[in-house]
Amino acid sequence: MLQGIIGINKPKGPTSHDIVDQVRRITGERKVGHAGTLDPLASGVLVVAIGRENTKKISEIVKTEKEYIAKVKLGETSTTDDGEGEKVKSSNVKGKSIEEIKQILDGFVGEIEQIPPVYSAIKMKGKKAYELARQGKDVKMEPRKVFIKKIELFKYEWPYLEIKVVCGPGVYIRSLARDIGEKLGTGAYMAELERTRVGEFAIQDAVIL
Repeated sequence: MLQGIIGINKPKGPTSHDIVDQVRRITGERKVGHAGTLDPLASGVLVVAIGRENTKKISEIVKTEKEYIAKVKLGETSTTDDGEGEKVKSSNVKGKSIEEIKQILDGFVGEIEQIPPVYSAIKMKGKKAYELARQGKDVKMEPRKVFIKKIELFKYEWPYLEIKVVCGPGVYIRSLARDIGEKLGTGAYMAELERTRVGEFAIQDAVIL
């Protein structure tokens, strides 16, 4: 029976739980878990632990450094902070200069306070926040301290900017996109996301199911 810890290159579409179910079927091992959820719209490295002894190591892997490539759309906001939600166009659709963009991005480097998205799997009163939000409940997310090591601007052509983010655990790139839009005064949401590294597990070494 196959056991171990592997990086899987998750495509867009399936949930992280879907990938875990597929690994269970492929390996015949029931004790399978993943180290850090990737949303259905996101792709990239999903670390999966197979076997009881390996799943015990998940909590340590979750704490490791992450690396992402994100495409952010300016000029609109989304109820889910990504491309899935209901969009609202901003009244301020004037394109920003690359200097303004870089200055705003630099302001997010270091230890910052970040409010997680309402549509997230964070537990509130025993239920996931997104479950409460879908029921129409008023969900108030509390800010939390997170660490962003580096933000690199790859490409900017209004209304899209592409960034590379290296960060510690607990960072929501959807929240980062939303907050960048707020600072710019244009609104923004995360249009695309690829996780390229979790600790020592890199995208170039990840397997495809």
